[in-house]
Amino acid sequence: MDQLKDVLAAVGPKLRDLRKQRGVTLADLSRTTGISESTLSRLESGSRRPNLELLLPLAHAYGVPLDELVGAPRTGDPRVHLRPVHRLGMTFVPLTRRAGGMQAYKLVIPAGHDEVEPDLKTHEGYEWLYVLEGRLRLLLDDRDLVLKPGEVAEFDTHVPHWLGSADARPVELLVLFGPQGERAHLRARPA
Repeated sequence: MDQLKDVLAAVGPKLRDLRKQRGVTLADLSRTTGISESTLSRLESGSRRPNLELLLPLAHAYGVPLDELVGAPRTGDPRVHLRPVHRLGMTFVPLTRRAGGMQAYKLVIPAGHDEVEPDLKTHEGYEWLYVLEGRLRLLLDDRDLVLKPGEVAEFDTHVPHWLGSADARPVELLVLFGPQGERAHLRARPA
């Protein structure tokens, strides 16, 4: 019984450390999980006993196995099994699963997506694109750009934008998406 008590007592600090490492506020986490800020705070402080109804959404929000939250020994397959999301005729493969901060996706735009009538959208955030394969058509407000493999674009998503194929063939790209004002930073070592 003492071992169970020790395991449960260690959950709160682990939750707090995960949240702080990822730069997530209690309010952000509450919006992502549907768990009230006061409950999250009490879990982190140890004044609320963790249960599966609370730990499962937290493990999902942080993109970690439940075992990691409760300090279980590591076992099994270390690979992350990602579930693609199909939206607006495109396939988004999440490469990160954590609340707040930068999110990474592989985006696949199918052949023929150039025939879709462009519908420019805006939303909160900042986006960084890297074309892996194909030719990407990026409409950014009144600009119509074509990006080839190896080219990068970054923009504030308050600017109306649309992504599609430039030539009726499939396009694959990496997308980093962050909260408003957060940008990707690349650093190179001096030659």
